[in-house]
Amino acid sequence: MSLSIGDTAPHFILNDQDGNKFDSKDHIGKKPLVLFFYPKDYTPGCTKEACSFRDSYEEFTDRGAEVIGISADSEASHRKFASSYKLPFILLADTQNKVRRLFRVEKALFNLLPGRETYVIDKEGKVSMVFNSMGASQHISKALKALKALKK
Repeated sequence: MSLSIGDTAPHFILNDQDGNKFDSKDHIGKKPLVLFFYPKDYTPGCTKEACSFRDSYEEFTDRGAEVIGISADSEASHRKFASSYKLPFILLADTQNKVRRLFRVEKALFNLLPGRETYVIDKEGKVSMVFNSMGASQHISKALKALKALKK
């Protein structure tokens, strides 16, 4: 079962596509975070989702949010993936699936694939939205709607 709305987002540290350490404590309290967990770089659904976040990236930044993609792929794979599709946001390498477990992102499709789940974390570090769907298309609109609600 995923984290629930109102839960405190767990603290985590991972490397990004450039080998830099990303510490969630450095971001929480400063701006909302949109964390999208996806199965794998370069697969059709994941590419569609990442490119949709890219195409809407300005809407996220206009709402003051930082977009972060997380999968078990390596830093090198993320670097190539980000470069190939001109992704303007951070991709984190969760090669041991530690953060995926912290957020309780469950496997999908008969327990064969890593799940696809998006979280919106508010400035105070609380989960304000959880969306779980293997379909890549709705994650962006759900996250934008949740960010808009934070501004009220």
